[in-house]
Amino acid sequence: MRIYLLLHILIVSFVFICPPIMLAEDEPQITLNSTYRDLSVYQVQSISNISIRKKHDYGFYGYSTVTHRYENKPINEDDVVINHATGLMWHQSGSEKDMGWNEAKQWVGDLNGRGYAGYHDWRLPTVEEAASLLELNRMGGDMYIDNVFDVKQSGIWTGDENDSAGYLDGVWSVRFKGSYGSGNVFWCYENARNHVRPVRSMK
Repeated sequence: MRIYLLLHILIVSFVFICPPIMLAEDEPQITLNSTYRDLSVYQVQSISNISIRKKHDYGFYGYSTVTHRYENKPINEDDVVINHATGLMWHQSGSEKDMGWNEAKQWVGDLNGRGYAGYHDWRLPTVEEAASLLELNRMGGDMYIDNVFDVKQSGIWTGDENDSAGYLDGVWSVRFKGSYGSGNVFWCYENARNHVRPVRSMK
């Protein structure tokens, strides 16, 4: 009887003294906006999880403060990058060539048509999601993006617009090559040229 009592005390003590083990995937995630919006320069300069080094009339130079937990994973012979910190799955490379915004949307539509990595819900990232990829220091060659990604894509489109841009539609984009020691978040006209790096929400 005394042995059972001692064993019970030891088990209870272990439960209260030792905290539960938490896997990386179980840790709380940072939720980034995934809904497209019409955003002014001021609104983009106010997005969360960003440190701004220099503001300018078209956006800002800066980097993400998110502590990433990237996992490079092949699925059905297609490469994806999972970020366990944000709950996002990224296309590991993206488009080989740059293109206009409308062509970029079609490129993502074609990707969904063939079911890249078995999924049909790929989309252009929001500016908040795309800016989360900006690193504090150069990592991908001469670019401010983790080298878990293909580094051919120096700048990417988002799905967010800036309708106050003028007679043509303005669209927000993120450039991983930048000045002032960081990448660049800026709006440009939809007929400009950028690469595409699609994303999907895993939640």
